[in-house]
Amino acid sequence: MTQHAFLEQAIAQGRGTEPADLVIKEVGLLDILSGGVTTTDIAICGDRIVGTYEDYSGKREIDGKGLFAVPGFIDTHLHIESSLVTPAEFDRCVLPHGVTTAICDPHEIANVLGVEGIRYFLASAEATVMDLRVQLSSCVPSSAFETSGARLLAADLLPFRDHPKVIGLAEFMNFPGVLAADPEVLDKLAPFQDGHIDGHAPLLRGADLNGYLTARIATDHETTTADEAREKLRKGMTILIREGSVSKDLHALAEVLDENTSSFMCLCTDDRNPLDIAEQGHLDYMIRTLIALGRPLHHVYRAASWSAARAFGLRDRGMIAPGRRADIVLVEDLAACSVNTVISAGRLVEPGIFDDRPVIAPVGLDSMKAEPVSAADFEVAGGPADLPVIGVEAGLIITQHRTMAVPSKGNVRLADAANDIAKVAVVARHGLNRNIGRGFVTGFGLKRGAIASSVAHDAHNICVIGVDDEDMAVAVNRLIDLKGGFVVASGGEVLADLALPLAGLMSLGSFEAVRSGLSPLRSAARRLGCTLEEPFLQVAFLALPVIPHLKITDFGLFDVDRFAIVGGS
Repeated sequence: MTQHAFLEQAIAQGRGTEPADLVIKEVGLLDILSGGVTTTDIAICGDRIVGTYEDYSGKREIDGKGLFAVPGFIDTHLHIESSLVTPAEFDRCVLPHGVTTAICDPHEIANVLGVEGIRYFLASAEATVMDLRVQLSSCVPSSAFETSGARLLAADLLPFRDHPKVIGLAEFMNFPGVLAADPEVLDKLAPFQDGHIDGHAPLLRGADLNGYLTARIATDHETTTADEAREKLRKGMTILIREGSVSKDLHALAEVLDENTSSFMCLCTDDRNPLDIAEQGHLDYMIRTLIALGRPLHHVYRAASWSAARAFGLRDRGMIAPGRRADIVLVEDLAACSVNTVISAGRLVEPGIFDDRPVIAPVGLDSMKAEPVSAADFEVAGGPADLPVIGVEAGLIITQHRTMAVPSKGNVRLADAANDIAKVAVVARHGLNRNIGRGFVTGFGLKRGAIASSVAHDAHNICVIGVDDEDMAVAVNRLIDLKGGFVVASGGEVLADLALPLAGLMSLGSFEAVRSGLSPLRSAARRLGCTLEEPFLQVAFLALPVIPHLKITDFGLFDVDRFAIVGGS
């Protein structure tokens, strides 16, 4: 059908002179501007809403009695790779939770595969039922202090700028490079000055924040306190409240969301795995939690839809109104955000809707290029009695820089389970070198064994923590055999594992299979004494060298305060 013919049909259906393609009958429509609820029909033609606040007849009708209609939810920043499934499975997983638009940054796969990873995500975005949008990964590698599998310059990103699924430039986490006006950084920022640039500026305040915003960086999902959020809002930044599997900022920022700020605040998950989605939900979980914390109901729904659409230039959605994209969520209870039915671009999400999607071939199945290791590879030699130790706190990716007395035997430093000091190591896996960085960490509570992951932000080398060198080697070697994933080992044996062979980041199986596979991993980690609710993603963030204060890279411990490597191979 031509655009001319569609418009003629849509106008007729909106006027009620011919039956609409789909009508939701007698549903309670939440006005996200005023907060009022009106019982009405909603008429849809193709992928477009054509009628509200009138009576309609439709070729297909849905009984909306007892239900409430709200705009489809928009996740404004996430890494699908952290869901541990392919974009196609992510589509199946979160669309039934009301997420009709997701704005992803393929930063993780880009750090492993470069341009090939971005192409894979763009092809996947063209095949999903939900509207999956892509931001172009701006920091590959994320820093010079770790070995990534790829390097993307401005010239590598520009060919994708005008792709219909691309919104703009993804989270610009290299804020020191922005403030220093690094030429390579400016090369990436300059072509997007008239588009959208996502921010990533933890703890950035004052004049430095002004300098960062001057580069027309518009959003931030790394805000962790109400005071920080208010300063960024005053300075024109849109705040994305984040609640992922590790980074949980919703409770700290909830008080900021009100009738004055809701048009400038959005919701995002950043990194959330299928087990947490199954147990708690996705954006629906965030919505019900914010409302339970006393946030104004219609302002929460506004942040989840209209505000998100406006912030990212998606002006065809975010409101249930004639002319808007027909992304609609029917809930049984507004406060509980209990999703009953989802409509995506005018299509009812029901059995069979995912069956006709094109199949996108997996990539990066040979990306695990690390060589086998031995227990000796994890020995830490010498040094003063007190050593730098990474301090980990549940729910935060920001680490603490601690100095602790680490025991030794001869000239070798040892883990100390009794005092919650474990070893941590990063093993390079991209085939570019054989680096192994070593250090110590506290906060996991491990009493024995080891936990290893090939999901290790942002370069995604192998990260392993443990109190026994032999078990650390067993876990790493099993990861190499799996071509990526998670492993728990103890007593020289593998207790549980999950294969993630697509770039060492994602499963080739269903989200249900991944969800089922995560449960025994968590149980095995708890049997080792681990006290963290989400140990595997917490392991992953130990290797993120651009967030304060102490991190582990394949070069060794990275001290943000001193901006130095303090140990290594």
